[in-house]
Amino acid sequence: MNNASKRYEKKYNIVTFGCQMNKADSERMAGVLEHMGFKAADDPNVADLVLYNTCTIRDNAEQKVYSYLGKQAKRKHQQPDLTLVVAGCVAQQEGEKLLRRVPELDLVMGPQHANRLEDLLQQVFDGNQVVATDPIQIFEDITKPRRDSDVTAWVNIIYGCNERCSYCVVPNVRGVEQSRTPQAIKAEIEDLSRQGYKEITLLGQNIDAYGRDLPGSTPEGRHQHTLTDLLYYIHDISGIERLRFSTSHPRYFTERLIKACQELPNVCEHFHIPFQSGDNDILQAMKRGYTQEKYRRIIKTIREYMPDAAITADAIVGFPGETEAQFQNTLKLVEDLEFDLVNTAAYSPRPGTPAALWDNQLSEEEKSDRLQRLNRLVSVTAEARSQRYLGREVEVLVEAQNTKVPTQLLGRTRTNRLTFFPGKIEQLKGKTVKVKIQEIRAFSITGELIESR
Repeated sequence: MNNASKRYEKKYNIVTFGCQMNKADSERMAGVLEHMGFKAADDPNVADLVLYNTCTIRDNAEQKVYSYLGKQAKRKHQQPDLTLVVAGCVAQQEGEKLLRRVPELDLVMGPQHANRLEDLLQQVFDGNQVVATDPIQIFEDITKPRRDSDVTAWVNIIYGCNERCSYCVVPNVRGVEQSRTPQAIKAEIEDLSRQGYKEITLLGQNIDAYGRDLPGSTPEGRHQHTLTDLLYYIHDISGIERLRFSTSHPRYFTERLIKACQELPNVCEHFHIPFQSGDNDILQAMKRGYTQEKYRRIIKTIREYMPDAAITADAIVGFPGETEAQFQNTLKLVEDLEFDLVNTAAYSPRPGTPAALWDNQLSEEEKSDRLQRLNRLVSVTAEARSQRYLGREVEVLVEAQNTKVPTQLLGRTRTNRLTFFPGKIEQLKGKTVKVKIQEIRAFSITGELIESR
């Protein structure tokens, strides 16, 4: 047996930071490693290959990577055969600088290179230290991802982002927009259906931009240039009960898309549309390309078509130059629109972005104070939105056992609300059940099983 194939009898561990795109990339890289013969290990300290799939949206995620890496770098002095990989956005941003900071690293690879992991590792096993951060054309993926769930799955439909928000590092690290063809997306979902998956989330950094870069049309001869067209093309794949998509950009969110979501029975009534700020001057400084009035109109239109739809969002507080009055406009937006959930963050300057160089940065104390005030309001409005479930019968797709309360199962409603109820996982996993809701909290609900099908 040659040396290279011996190595593949070893164990791997992947630690994922950040967004759903990263989780999807990690599943794909796990698939590559398993195809090479590696076995998954829950504990990085017993693994022969440790891969950190990194996120650079906020500084603390980056710092965490360095502290994790430090521990494994020390371990490598005792176990020289340990292979250390940093993938994802920090890898793309830092490139060779990472090797200077952590010389024990074997491979630094940007997110566009996830599909090339086997080739890159082969170079490592041949004795090279490898940096792969060049922009490349994403080729259609033939690797089977190792999915972390066997009920729900992510499917990337567009990579990269062409927006240039002044605070955001994503275009620098994930490259320009590249849409996959509708045929490739449909084939992947059909394959997932054959494996028994019930729910698919379509992913893109800016998913509403899907198709802008595609020249072709479908075999049916219809041009397929938008996310809306894609939904019409894939919505009725046999065996797939639910379709979701994320993340949307208010600039491209159309009434036609909203209408499609209402019309197509398998598309869930859940929209994730970041607003980032409720103040027009701040939105302009962020280069977001819309006003808070436009954002409000989108939400109003969604609620006209689907009054019960769940709407979740992202917001940033403490952007350079943000005044108390401008922050109050964000609070007012959250109060008026009653979101089901808002992911919040204090502004964090990222390398290579315009806003990081501005001299009107706010103090950490001020950012932290605003974040706490926004979070308090978000949990109040989320709990108010939760009230509508009390006493109601909801459809829940059963995903897993509740690890904290093993007699309970967990799943999600079509509106993506986390739901707990008593039941046996071996009987109900992957089934859609009816649950009568008896208890509500800001971000989850609990009830009793009524029936399953």
